[in-house]
Amino acid sequence: MPDTENITAPRPSIWQILGQLPSWLSAVVLFALMTMTFADVLMRSILNNPIEAATEMTRFFMAIIVFSSLPVVSWKGSHIVVDLMDPLFSRKMAHIRDIVIDLACGVILFWPALRVWQLAERARGFGDVTEYLEFPQFYIGWFIAALTFTTAIVFVVRGLVRIFAPSRIPS
Repeated sequence: MPDTENITAPRPSIWQILGQLPSWLSAVVLFALMTMTFADVLMRSILNNPIEAATEMTRFFMAIIVFSSLPVVSWKGSHIVVDLMDPLFSRKMAHIRDIVIDLACGVILFWPALRVWQLAERARGFGDVTEYLEFPQFYIGWFIAALTFTTAIVFVVRGLVRIFAPSRIPS
């Protein structure tokens, strides 16, 4: 019988850990959103006293969930796709199409990321805060811009990996 005490699982690399962080952030924030919504409904129904900042918190939580998921979804290619035209492409042409789409999406995403960053800076300059929590609005703008930049980089890297090491693309 082999000695099972000395067998250890391989340790994840720093890239694997970094790749999982956005998913964990989304999961934690989704749980917080569900808990807050549950508490808001109970307080509204039983005590006739809802959480006043629930709308603001829901907006922040949704932004965090969506934008922290984008880089992971983009790298894995887990987007919703409509494959009506797939039969028209040979395997080689489909590979070229996928490279062009990944690179184009990456390049195109830099513009909205830059624009959101500019809007966040403008909100910071004006001192814009939320209505109930008085939370500075530029923080969420910075978050959205940073994760959109990250998604753009992920798309460009994914396109380049499709060119130089296609076997490394997750399926």
